[in-house]
Amino acid sequence: MWLEIICGLIIYQLYRLFFYGGNHALDVETSDFNAIFSVANRLEKLCGGKAYVGLNIPDADTGTRKNIDIVLVSKGEAAVISVKNVSGYVSINEDGTWTCEGGRSHRKERLPDPVAEVKKRVSVLESYLEQRGVALPEGYFSYKVIIPNPNFREIYRNFPPEVITYDQWVQLEPEPKSTMFGWVKGALHGGKKAMQDSFHQQLNSILGTAPMWDRLELKGSKYVLGEFLEFKGKEEDTHALRHIKRSKVGHIATQKTSMLGLAHSKLQVVYYPRDYRSEGASTSDWREVEVRSSTEVVFHPSNSDKVRKYKLSSIMSMSLSA
Repeated sequence: MWLEIICGLIIYQLYRLFFYGGNHALDVETSDFNAIFSVANRLEKLCGGKAYVGLNIPDADTGTRKNIDIVLVSKGEAAVISVKNVSGYVSINEDGTWTCEGGRSHRKERLPDPVAEVKKRVSVLESYLEQRGVALPEGYFSYKVIIPNPNFREIYRNFPPEVITYDQWVQLEPEPKSTMFGWVKGALHGGKKAMQDSFHQQLNSILGTAPMWDRLELKGSKYVLGEFLEFKGKEEDTHALRHIKRSKVGHIATQKTSMLGLAHSKLQVVYYPRDYRSEGASTSDWREVEVRSSTEVVFHPSNSDKVRKYKLSSIMSMSLSA
């Protein structure tokens, strides 16, 4: 019996080593990213429309880029959403900051005012859209902070209306029953349908080509947002992948991973025009590339100071922002 258990553990460790390497996905903190994608998917089901995840918008005032978790766009309204995957006992201080105790870090933490942060993100996004020619109705964007973590506990229950706590989040129902969109400004309601459709088409088109974080989808339904840096591995493999550049490639999907002989991954690489100013040039092309599954993707997660390496055998797909 013990021999069977030991053999099973060895096989499991070999499996983990093959698919994830020494710094495998199970050791990486992906829960914050997973929470963002989970909230975005549920918002689309609850409210309809389109959720844009992981925007990285230039801020002209600071010369830096600001991360926006989600922009939700539906008919007549749009919202900027900040997802706070906080746990433990959380209270609000007089200056708007949050104090969290008993969370994942097991120590007392003080978080910047999430409502003030997301409000600033609205201003940055509005400026960016105006620079790209979108005439936004006044007050068109609303903003919310959503807390999807079931281990969140609020103290004193003094959270502002812009915050949707976990208890509120799980009770929301699909439209039209849901009162979630009580923040709707109705900015375009009552206008001509053709004007509304034209506006939303323009808004969705620009958000679809806005700067975003690069995205990794890992096996096990895990996500990582950040910046792709390079490939590491055997020279013949990195040479075969040399054409994968941000200026040309938008998406890479792992079609097949083989564990027999020399383990290889077959990748489908999708090319399409990256310059949003080239109207009408939306055709794409693709090719297949086969390299060793041990080839690594060097990636810098946006929520970490450390650069990570992920084996191709652990990756379902990778999307690169323009």
